[in-house]
Amino acid sequence: MAGGKGITVEGLKKRYGSGVTAVDALKRVDMVVAPGEVVGLIGPSGSGKTTLLKCLGAVIEPTAGRMTIGDEVIYGGEWKIKDLRALRRDKIGFIFQAPYLIPFLDATDNVALLPMLAGKSNSEARDRARELLAALDVAHRAEAMPSELSGGEQQRVSIARALANQPPVILADEPTAPLDSERAMAVIRILNSMAKQYEAAIIVVTHDEKIIPTFRRIYRIRDGKTEEEVGEGRSTGPS
Repeated sequence: MAGGKGITVEGLKKRYGSGVTAVDALKRVDMVVAPGEVVGLIGPSGSGKTTLLKCLGAVIEPTAGRMTIGDEVIYGGEWKIKDLRALRRDKIGFIFQAPYLIPFLDATDNVALLPMLAGKSNSEARDRARELLAALDVAHRAEAMPSELSGGEQQRVSIARALANQPPVILADEPTAPLDSERAMAVIRILNSMAKQYEAAIIVVTHDEKIIPTFRRIYRIRDGKTEEEVGEGRSTGPS
């Protein structure tokens, strides 16, 4: 993989409970997402998508398997990284269905907060935030409070926040669910553009039929197992 980035998942399993009450939420998950690539993760309710996303995001611990970000094994039967909070902060960006912006911080500070928590100076973090807001065409809203932003602007700020520490992996959980078709396609264009620009591997969990045809590759999860499919990969048009 270019730049030693991206994410590889091999034989990932997650079991809840033990004995006769054990439930195998993930039976075998295999995925490879390269830097600069956006893939879809789809499947019916109860198929294991949420559990997989929590494992990929180091929120819950898998039961078995292996996860590698770039050249670094982060899980192999146990966590190989001692500081999971630092792993999530520095290596994994999160985009949610709702933007979850901090209401008393303006757009710039919402994005700058993560770099500051990672040890960047205030000025360096804010410069990074302004760079990302400009790349996402919301530089003119840099000083606006979340309540002053439209839904589409809030989502762009949340995408900037996910990119703030230049993580190699971004997990997007239903990022277009509350949006109409035009805004949903705008989000997908942005994610594809940002993936290429920042060499991020992006996994989009979705039920949104509007955006599924845009993926070149899809992982479909059924009964805790993944199947790779070639997507239609249709263009979403100019941004």
